[in-house]
Amino acid sequence: MNRIWYSSYDPRVPRTLEYPDLCLPLSLQRNARKFPHHVATEFFGSAISYKTLWEKVQRLATGLFSLGVRKGTRVAIMLPNCPQTVLAYYATLWLGGVVVMTNPLYVEREMEHQWSDSEVEFLIVLDHLFPKVEKVLAKTKIRKIIVTSLKEYLPIHLKFLYPLKARVNRLFTAVPYGEVVFNFSRLIDSHRPDPPPFEARPEDLAALQYTGGTTGISKGVMLTHRNILANVLQLLAWVPDLRFGEERFMGILPFFHVFGMTVTMNLPIHAACTIILVPRFEVNDLLKTLQKSKPTFFPGVPTIFVAIVHHPRVQSYNLSSIKFCITGSSPMPVDVLRRFEKLTGSIIVEGYGLTESSPVTHANPLGGVRKIGSIGVPLPDTDAKVVDLDMGVREVASGEPGELVVRGPQVMGSYWRMPEETVEALRDGWLFTGDIVTRDEEGYFFVVDRKKDLIISGGYNIYPREIDEVLYEHPSVLDAVAVGVPDAYRGEIVKAFIVVKPGKKLTEKEIVDFCRERLAAYKVPRSIEFRDFLPKSLVGKVFRRELRLEAIQQYEADRMEGEAGDYRRKTTH
Repeated sequence: MNRIWYSSYDPRVPRTLEYPDLCLPLSLQRNARKFPHHVATEFFGSAISYKTLWEKVQRLATGLFSLGVRKGTRVAIMLPNCPQTVLAYYATLWLGGVVVMTNPLYVEREMEHQWSDSEVEFLIVLDHLFPKVEKVLAKTKIRKIIVTSLKEYLPIHLKFLYPLKARVNRLFTAVPYGEVVFNFSRLIDSHRPDPPPFEARPEDLAALQYTGGTTGISKGVMLTHRNILANVLQLLAWVPDLRFGEERFMGILPFFHVFGMTVTMNLPIHAACTIILVPRFEVNDLLKTLQKSKPTFFPGVPTIFVAIVHHPRVQSYNLSSIKFCITGSSPMPVDVLRRFEKLTGSIIVEGYGLTESSPVTHANPLGGVRKIGSIGVPLPDTDAKVVDLDMGVREVASGEPGELVVRGPQVMGSYWRMPEETVEALRDGWLFTGDIVTRDEEGYFFVVDRKKDLIISGGYNIYPREIDEVLYEHPSVLDAVAVGVPDAYRGEIVKAFIVVKPGKKLTEKEIVDFCRERLAAYKVPRSIEFRDFLPKSLVGKVFRRELRLEAIQQYEADRMEGEAGDYRRKTTH
């Protein structure tokens, strides 16, 4: 295979790596011995050293073992970014259990599907969420629940204030502890740091990581210890300037998402660095945390960077500690990237990944050419090619759109209990991503759109992402997304959902005129809807399909109303 991207590599990055027969919990054990006094986590100013973190992981593992967690046992972790998430994750993996990371914002239907499908038997959850969880327990195989509160790891002065805040915000805390429900901290404190020996092998299942479900039913991606560690080692090699034991990672990407799990939790733990834990994103609080905690590494998503650069008082904050940022999940507006880099003096590197690949497969090089708007080149030991959209067999020429397919040690082995979907996604060792991309002559890849988001209007293929990027160029547009909606004449037309910047005004005509100067006529939005905000996931992805569904439903309602009006007019006459 012609890996033309190697010529674009940072000279310090190897093309291939060695992958030892190790697992992530052994990295934590090693770092607790080598860097016992280094800070592993900071949570609102409360620090935990690697020595203490490792001791608590051992105690929790012993406690979980006493309750029945064994190799292969499914343990759901439904927590925000807090020390308990790190402890629960590594304690479960030490026992050979399988972590099922669960979004705390899930509704009952989503929890029931994920936990029933994965056969979860143990649940570690935040106290506020207990009433919601309790409603679905009877429909699952969950037999033990470990409940924790954010206040358990807060500094002393905040522990006293927390109960008051919980009452003011009407947060549930009255958990019925007993034979089935256990307290997280008491479970740790009541057991010695003496778990059974680590016996998991690299090829063993480590995580059932569920996809977002935006293209249908949420699928359980089977990630092994080898998959997860391989991606950590690839990223570590990709950032040769990373100082082992010294960097400070901003931990705002949710750990229950695969991007946050790998880049914001597992990477810094493996590299003996500090994670500054932030349980939720709120731009005012984040700016204060950035200034006070002085992170050096900032993994984020475009939504976060957009909010920071548009904050009215951002210039009053000192963000100069930030040296390196990695972003993915959605396109990064060029203007935002440049403004953030100028503001902080940092470098933002765009990358690409998906749940099925643990997740990162591509990134722009740090010490080479960084192409704005590109997802970069494949990581070490990662192959990628662009194949035709019809059959997925023929590799297309440079510059021609096609589906991105990848392979590498970070790619999953299969979906859980979905053989047909596995066969569709994995063919001859290649993972078919469903993303439409192009590749240039130097091996840089550019995402055009999702294969299933393609708009076909009057026989023309339209990639919504291209329209998004044009809309973002308008100085008064804060957020934007384009979707395809039905049209009796053209089959589909482009509809744009737009959020206007505070203090600015926009009209439909201004948007249309702006687009006409930058897009072919058939790509110009024919319908525009202004909104106060766009629905997004916690990692900043706009729910394009949700908006498209709304637009389709509105189209159907209008069509039926039109038909009803025609009928009324005919019967009247």
